[in-house]
Amino acid sequence: MSTFSCLFVGRFQPFHNGHLMVIKGMTKVCGKVVIAIGSPVEGRTEENPFSVSERKEMIQRALQAENIIPNFDITIIEVPDMDSDAEWAKKCLELSEEIHQVWTGNEWTKKCFVDAGIEIKDIKPIPGISGTEIRSRMKSGGDWKALVPDDVVSYLVEINAVDRLKKA
Repeated sequence: MSTFSCLFVGRFQPFHNGHLMVIKGMTKVCGKVVIAIGSPVEGRTEENPFSVSERKEMIQRALQAENIIPNFDITIIEVPDMDSDAEWAKKCLELSEEIHQVWTGNEWTKKCFVDAGIEIKDIKPIPGISGTEIRSRMKSGGDWKALVPDDVVSYLVEINAVDRLKKA
């Protein structure tokens, strides 16, 4: 069990309760979890408002609050965008070392790793929880706080994320 490594890829714009649920599930069956932050150079745009360092901070705070960090083998990596899907999947795997399974609900991500010969654990999306929905609610003044972990709410307030999104 301890050598079974799993990869979870996302942009985490922002890190939300759905992401946290997936990682909690991974800790039950994976000996090691690698969290890959995609599009690390993207930030301060409407679709990607948070920098890679802000996204790492969100993930770390949420996982520490749940005692996942430091009690579980978690690695956070940054995976740059690549010219081809095959190159991108290869880069994810290189940066992750040995991966046995990829957990994703994203069809494009599934295709990339199936083509690379990696087993896929299909994640079912949680209705109403998505980065797009959260960013939309933040921008419009809607209720977004219930969709993200409390420690992420605190961090987003700390960095004035709502004001930043409203100005985007």
